[in-house]
Amino acid sequence: MAKRLRIGVIFGGRSGEHEVSLVSATSIINSLDREKYEVVPIGITPEGRWISSGRVLSLLKEKAGLESEPERFLAPEPNRQALITADGGIKSDLPLDVVFPVIHGTYGEDGTLQGLLEMASIPYVGAGVLGSAVGMDKIAQKQILERTKFPVVKYVYFPMSEYAATPRRIVNAIERSLQYPVFVKPANTGSSVGISKVHLRKELLTALEIASGYDRRIIVEQGVTNAREIECAVLGNDSPVASVLGEIVPSNEFYDYEAKYVDGKSQAFIPALLPKRVASKIRRMAVQAFRAIDCAGMARVDFFVGRRNNRIWLNELNTIPGFTSISMYAKLWESTGLSYSALLDRLIELALERHAGKKMLKRTYQPAKDWYRH
Repeated sequence: MAKRLRIGVIFGGRSGEHEVSLVSATSIINSLDREKYEVVPIGITPEGRWISSGRVLSLLKEKAGLESEPERFLAPEPNRQALITADGGIKSDLPLDVVFPVIHGTYGEDGTLQGLLEMASIPYVGAGVLGSAVGMDKIAQKQILERTKFPVVKYVYFPMSEYAATPRRIVNAIERSLQYPVFVKPANTGSSVGISKVHLRKELLTALEIASGYDRRIIVEQGVTNAREIECAVLGNDSPVASVLGEIVPSNEFYDYEAKYVDGKSQAFIPALLPKRVASKIRRMAVQAFRAIDCAGMARVDFFVGRRNNRIWLNELNTIPGFTSISMYAKLWESTGLSYSALLDRLIELALERHAGKKMLKRTYQPAKDWYRH
């Protein structure tokens, strides 16, 4: 019988999406085939403490009993490739074959965790440092997509320090460039955390205050009226493929945190009813955008489509999409013909494939002369 791969599933974290991560991790851990994988749950508390045990997921959900769990962490050292335990002075290593990061948002989806995994030389699911960082930062992503000729909505961005110094100038600049309604967003959050839809100046000031609690940089985007929200799942490394499309009909005025996870009233239609040429164009754009920001493994690409003219805008890419029971990424692949468990298998295969390719690269260079000794 083939040796089982030891999969470290990392979840929780220092993020406004901590609770979403716990639900995604529950689905993944419960669905990984135990005949193929030995699953190691690795939880990170909201304060940043790393713990690993069979009960860590339930402890994080209950927010109790965490202090009694021993600390475990990844060493940024490529010869160990293991989860390190430090308990009462006794140290032990638990080697990991692959890590499956399921931390949505900051310190997990933004390239920071990916950088640690690169240093540790452990294969991991999903985009690398660059793709993760660009996928998380709404400003950098918009700039790259715009410069590579993707259709994006108009936007304005600025550091909050600039707004604090000259608030009237910033508000006037927003109103000169954009028309209400607009969306005010922290540059680096997901799950609509810190995001507000704004219809007039009074709401704008409140929205800026809310967004500033999550990031030092703010982006304000033009709202698209009478548009459909279309999502596409992409899977692969250098040769990615796109799923069928789905349409989200949010229960609230926009697809905010409550509409995504809490009230259970938002609707998803798969496949989305779109003209064939429009659907084909969106799927093609999703793959091109995936490549443009150097994604790997997976991403969910979100679009707006005008109801009257089928005009397309690329909204954003999500490099660690939700994996809850109601999340679109897995549902889109299921409708395309790939089951949840088969999707997890494929993501792990892609992680190993990408890591094997990197191991072939040279990491040293021998100069003609030992100039550095002098």
